[in-house]
Amino acid sequence: MRIPALSLPDCFTTHTENAIPLLPITAAQLPLWLNTQPAAVQQWVSRTEFTASADSFCLLPDEQGGISRVLYGIHPQIDLWSLSDAPTRLPSGRYQLETDWSDAQVFQVALGWGLGAYQFTRYKAVTVKPVALVVAGETDRLSAQVAAICRVRDLINTPPDDMMPPELAGETKQLAARYGATFSQIMGDDLLDENYPAIHAVGRASVHAPRLLQLTWGESEHPRIALVGKGVCFDSGGLDLKPAKGMRYMQKDMGGAAHVLGLAELIMSARLPVQLHVLIPAVENAVSSNAFHPGDILQTRSGLTVEIENTDAEGRLVLGDALTEACVHAPDLVIDFATLTGAARVAVGTEIACFFSNNAEVSRQIQQQGEAVSDPAWPLPLFEPYAVQIKSRVADVLNCGTGPFGGAITAALYLQRFVSSPSDWLHFDVMAWNNRKRPGRPEGGEAMGIRAVFEFLKQRYPQD
Repeated sequence: MRIPALSLPDCFTTHTENAIPLLPITAAQLPLWLNTQPAAVQQWVSRTEFTASADSFCLLPDEQGGISRVLYGIHPQIDLWSLSDAPTRLPSGRYQLETDWSDAQVFQVALGWGLGAYQFTRYKAVTVKPVALVVAGETDRLSAQVAAICRVRDLINTPPDDMMPPELAGETKQLAARYGATFSQIMGDDLLDENYPAIHAVGRASVHAPRLLQLTWGESEHPRIALVGKGVCFDSGGLDLKPAKGMRYMQKDMGGAAHVLGLAELIMSARLPVQLHVLIPAVENAVSSNAFHPGDILQTRSGLTVEIENTDAEGRLVLGDALTEACVHAPDLVIDFATLTGAARVAVGTEIACFFSNNAEVSRQIQQQGEAVSDPAWPLPLFEPYAVQIKSRVADVLNCGTGPFGGAITAALYLQRFVSSPSDWLHFDVMAWNNRKRPGRPEGGEAMGIRAVFEFLKQRYPQD
């Protein structure tokens, strides 16, 4: 079932007819601007008590009773979110920026405008106002980026009854078809025949057959990059059952899969010169008579054996099989995304993408690009001494530590054991959800870190 997409024509337009001038202005700039205006404008702004505080606005009337101009309050620091609340707050119409901003600043602010227009409307009728920003020659690139981020949000926001492994497979297949990529999947007991035992073990208790989804795209002469996304479409915790509060929003446990699909769309729409390999282990961690148990020792595709300390640490199990397969092809770069640990949220909060890398320079560049495009990402260390916490007495490794500390790090150290090639590797442990509404970022599913990674990829693999 196709998820309804954002109506992109309402976000951007190249037509300037009847466009209303929109002047972004700071509190410090407002008095200077007013000094250049007629007394009637000064009086109107004073009577409306407009002070240009961030995300406030003032509609200046014309002689016919229409709108002659909009003053929109912004922070002094221009960024992605400067005008992102405008599409849902301004009256219907076309708006044209009055600024001396650089092309890069205009692009970022326009992207924020598009993200601010997002509404999840699959299950509830919502009136979407036609509020468009006039852009010059950037419509395709802007629309592609907005579409990719909104795809991530839509996939995560869709509840589990409509987003189980079959539906996630359908979304991946449709994305592949849109960009001329190749899609394949290995399902059910075929996972055992093809040697993906950990994916099978985690997903076998569900009525929805577990599967490994793969998408490939690009030319063989280009550098290969692998994107691996945790696709746990719902996580009950397995036999180590989560409490009700902890289970409520486990629809987002396929957020890693949503992220790599959004990042893949960014890569393919921009036609970056790479050979792309996307791998998504898609499962439901359910409870049934054949569910895997605490204390089980699982085989993995890599040959490592894993002792199950807790069935609620299932994401790293399915990712291990997928990472092993990704590394068989000796990619230049491996990136995985997962909603993996609560410990990462304790470390950096819910609004920063936590990540790990085996390459310090790559880590530095990701953090730098995240700051540049208002997509914060913060590195944590692969601190090898903590590996003692996942040492098993009877198997090669425990699937999680037994203590309360360093959980995000021990999870990353676990995954690193399945990255066998000398590839550069990035592991993102993300919330994938907004707990509160902020400009351009409504409560619910959210893309975190993929714009930072995309900017990094554009630098690493430049187009001719």
